[in-house]
Amino acid sequence: MSSLTNHIKLLRPKDWAKNLFLFVPSFFAEKFFDTENLLRLTLAFFAFSFMASCIYILNDYRDIADDQKHPVKKNRPLASGKVKKTTALALSILLFIASAIIGYLLDGTLQFLFVLSLYFMLNVAYSLGFKNIAILDILILAAGFVLRVKGGAVIAKVDTSEWLIIMTYLLALFLSIAKRRDDLILKIETGSDMRKSMTGYNLEFLGTMLAFFSAIIIVSYIMYTVSGQTYVRLRTHRLYYTSVFVIAGILRYLQITFVQKKSGSPTEILYKDRFIQCTIILWILSIYGILYLRDKTFFA
Repeated sequence: MSSLTNHIKLLRPKDWAKNLFLFVPSFFAEKFFDTENLLRLTLAFFAFSFMASCIYILNDYRDIADDQKHPVKKNRPLASGKVKKTTALALSILLFIASAIIGYLLDGTLQFLFVLSLYFMLNVAYSLGFKNIAILDILILAAGFVLRVKGGAVIAKVDTSEWLIIMTYLLALFLSIAKRRDDLILKIETGSDMRKSMTGYNLEFLGTMLAFFSAIIIVSYIMYTVSGQTYVRLRTHRLYYTSVFVIAGILRYLQITFVQKKSGSPTEILYKDRFIQCTIILWILSIYGILYLRDKTFFA
């Protein structure tokens, strides 16, 4: 593998998909296809992605010893020694500067830069020790997704409803718990303690939490789609049609977690699992039809 490929791999560009949450507020506010808005959100996407990659590098730098014990993470550029530590740190600093500059130029009120800075500080705290504290680790990871949504709302100049924030946080918690369960299974199979926070988890506890949050997500989403507040904001009572795709997606993810035992990376599942991809695409298309084509379709 070439040196350039290893340096790109160090940035974890596959994980940039998480930053697509920036576009969610604009989509629900029916401003997604505004050209200027879309351009600004795209730049914000790269600002968040550069900041995320900066943090990924710092985290990998601190976790070299632990990653070397992991059957998959041992192949990461720093853990495998394919990228020098000094080079990685220099790249991390450059990414931080680039992200901060984009964030500053994008929003004259500095609100977006504040959200970006909060995201950075929260994740640095996570990397420096909070990730070793069970429950707190997944709460912080989920908060990162909420900050992405808030950042997108600032750039698009739209309001975020309480429902959107709640649903984002619950979904992020659900995915984080599934990932911890996969880590715990790996620990049981290999005998290696690759994450200190794992001492605070067991399969029964994580399984219970997954069942708990999957139920809450489904109920909360249905309540959101039929709430009076949603009707006032979005001017439609047809949003409950989209619940079937949320239910299907949750059930499929539970199947991947409990039956296939492959919930280690949500982004990998997003890229590879056709069922999940179909449910997300159909969910997006159904909301698009309801919100953007309401005067031209049976969704009206």
